[in-house]
Amino acid sequence: MTEQEIIQAAKDSGFSTAEHLDLSTLHFLPEVRSMCSADRCHSYNRNWACPPACGTLEEWQEKASHYSKGVLLQTIGDREDSYDIEAMIEVAHENKDHCDRMIEKLIGQKADFTFLAAGACTRCEKCTWPDAPCRFPEKTYPSMEAAGLFVSQVCKDNGVPYNYGDEKIAYTCCVLFNE
Repeated sequence: MTEQEIIQAAKDSGFSTAEHLDLSTLHFLPEVRSMCSADRCHSYNRNWACPPACGTLEEWQEKASHYSKGVLLQTIGDREDSYDIEAMIEVAHENKDHCDRMIEKLIGQKADFTFLAAGACTRCEKCTWPDAPCRFPEKTYPSMEAAGLFVSQVCKDNGVPYNYGDEKIAYTCCVLFNE
């Protein structure tokens, strides 16, 4: 798939934004990964798409080096204010739906890609980590943070807003691919 086809597939999947991602702006940082180990989201060491199961920073850097193109994706939604948790959860679910549709399109087109989402994988009610293999390895995607990416900096470096103000919430993902 070409970059334009990926951008169109993202828009067709429901993403609000799909923009070119300069792969040279991807820096896999230990300080971002260390935020995962603080376990604020309760997924660290409990999910195939989270550290340590999702791979080391070195593995992510190596994986990313095999791709020639990238697209930055966002789902942007409304909220009453920065404390509107219900809206944040609703938009997060919408983003997961957009990710799932996008993954299906990429798989259907036999694209050579890696997808990085926002937040932990929630495909299964209870993840099989570490007792059994992932039930859906081809559809499981770690977050940008789990790979060590400082999302707001990636957005800034690519001219894509990260913060849209108190009345908006944005979830950022990316797809790395070869045409």
